[in-house]
Amino acid sequence: MTSLSLPIRRVEVFGVAVPLVGSGFRNAYVTKTVQKSAVVRITAEDGAIGLGNIDPSPGYSTETVEQSLNALSRLAPALQGRDAANPKALCQFMDDRLGGHLDAKAAIEMACVDLLARRLGIPVHQYLGGAVTDSVDFNAWIGILPPDDAAAEAMTWRARGFRSAKIKVGGGIRADRDRIRAVREAVGPDMALRADANAGYDVDTAIELGRLLEPYGLQLLEQPVAANDLAGMAQVRRSINIPIMADESITDFRSLIDVIRADCADIVKLKVMKQGGFLNCKHMLETAAAAGMRVVIGHGFGLGINTVAEIMLASTSPAVLPGLECVGPLKTADDIVTAKLDLSAGRLPLPQGPGLGVDLSAEKLERYRFTA
Repeated sequence: MTSLSLPIRRVEVFGVAVPLVGSGFRNAYVTKTVQKSAVVRITAEDGAIGLGNIDPSPGYSTETVEQSLNALSRLAPALQGRDAANPKALCQFMDDRLGGHLDAKAAIEMACVDLLARRLGIPVHQYLGGAVTDSVDFNAWIGILPPDDAAAEAMTWRARGFRSAKIKVGGGIRADRDRIRAVREAVGPDMALRADANAGYDVDTAIELGRLLEPYGLQLLEQPVAANDLAGMAQVRRSINIPIMADESITDFRSLIDVIRADCADIVKLKVMKQGGFLNCKHMLETAAAAGMRVVIGHGFGLGINTVAEIMLASTSPAVLPGLECVGPLKTADDIVTAKLDLSAGRLPLPQGPGLGVDLSAEKLERYRFTA
């Protein structure tokens, strides 16, 4: 028996700018009204197609969408004739050819994995080793709002079916405390609450914040200090009774090992695009689990392809906390897939593929296309 080979005939790269709902979203770094993303479509010699998509976000991503598109345009011609059925070898080839650019490489690897799984007639989660759940839950989010507004928004999420929510903090620890207290009093003890500081506080202030938030039963406090201050984050972790999650501190596999050695987090956050694709992210997920850590999967502004990719990965490990943060389809007014994912009830049956189980809309791709 010979192994399956899928030589690449064509790699197409598209930039898209999809509008966000309402007036957009403000985070710690920027106010966004559109999601600028990169889409990759790989066609094999036998006509099989695979899709990849990355959604860089200012402040969170190490490269802009324009830099990702530039890297993809440099890699694409060199991939012709390469075997899409061997994503690991293809990733090694890309690393040898171009340093860094994990996001861009993730888009290509994602498309190859999608193509291979489609060709095999299996969902991506089966290709990754198999799912341990038949449905996934999603995590709501609440911005830096006045306490009454935050509480009202939390109740809306709860009524829709969401059982966990992230609350943004920053700009003043007592205002943070008041916001979280209002939310907890509104939703009661059964809704899991996460606080996200986006690396915004110094060590002493983060400790003071943590102690103020201890009475409210938080599931985690995310990235309380600067990404490179692992010693400081370890000090925060030792000083408060809230689990600490590392997010901005985690990029490649080495950074995860650094976090584990520093003993500075109970939980880590992983994203398929940020970690360079399924294989790297799966390796990091299993490493974190082996170190006794829980994992949160997802990023907040993904289009349909990347969102399904994170759903597929998250379903393969019991170390992943319920409440995925890949909730981009709730924030986008449209998508570039033929059927926009409906996450409005806070839960979704696990997609069964084949591949990622989503198809690209030629009309939407053209409507939202932009040139970097």
